[in-house]
Amino acid sequence: MDRPFSERVAGEDWRGEVEAWAVAELARTGREVTGPTEQLRIRPWSTQLTIPTQHGTVWFKANCPTLAFEPRLQALLAELLPHAVDAPLAVEPDRGWMLTVDRGETLGDHREPTLDDWQRVVTEAAQMQQVLAGHRDELLGAGVPDCSPATVVDRFDRLVDTLAGLPGEHPSHVSPELEARLRATRPAIADAARQLDESALPTTWQHGDLHPRNVFAVEGGELHLFDFGDAQWSHAVEVLSVPFGWVTTYTDLAWRDVLEPYCAVWGTTPEAVEADWRATALTQPVNRTLLWWVALEQATAAEWAEWGEGPIHHLTRVLDA
Repeated sequence: MDRPFSERVAGEDWRGEVEAWAVAELARTGREVTGPTEQLRIRPWSTQLTIPTQHGTVWFKANCPTLAFEPRLQALLAELLPHAVDAPLAVEPDRGWMLTVDRGETLGDHREPTLDDWQRVVTEAAQMQQVLAGHRDELLGAGVPDCSPATVVDRFDRLVDTLAGLPGEHPSHVSPELEARLRATRPAIADAARQLDESALPTTWQHGDLHPRNVFAVEGGELHLFDFGDAQWSHAVEVLSVPFGWVTTYTDLAWRDVLEPYCAVWGTTPEAVEADWRATALTQPVNRTLLWWVALEQATAAEWAEWGEGPIHHLTRVLDA
């Protein structure tokens, strides 16, 4: 376990363990492996392989230790929300391993997402959040990080301390000048956390990376979400941060047209959630920074050079809020 995650999962010994486990687990579901596995990608936080069977392709995913909760979480979500999440074929939660069926193209890969697509995605997320708001203990027990409003200020302090303490040449290093600017936002972050703590909308599950390429449109018109390694337990409106970035950066759609159906699920309006939305512009960057930091925990030097600006990029978003 001392080797970086990406080096470990690139080894033949690791692949051999995975293939032996997958063959045995797939046999329990009546599937026989019919060809060689293919490792499609390796990242500091996860790797994916495809496995051909007589009943179609099966996907294998392994997460780094800090994100190893995903298989357990997906199994729980599938139990609580079977209409919205596929149950894994098999999980090995202690090692962060999971097998799932191939659903084909994602909604975002199938076509350029339309306004209707985005509205359906955020509506589905809101409906899931409503159900999951009552399952806090189960989700935290599955390993979902607790990023609720009351925890944000302490997290911000720890992240600033950690990044400011890195060597100057580290890609996530916070300089003394930037540290001072970040610490000056602390009162505003505390106010934002207080606003969300007193919000009419709840703290609940949020996907963490919600966009049409993390959604399948399955037979019958249902949407099934996947890729839950970025999930957190935080204020409901934080789930909109990634959709907002996608819609306003990559499309000509009006954000309000996407926001309204999300609000409608909660029986509210964009005007009524405006204060919460402004507050999440300060809390979500802090929580997103945590995800990047732990995802790179076992990164190589080369991976830190490639991805290491992620924590600083997200943390400094509080300066724009």
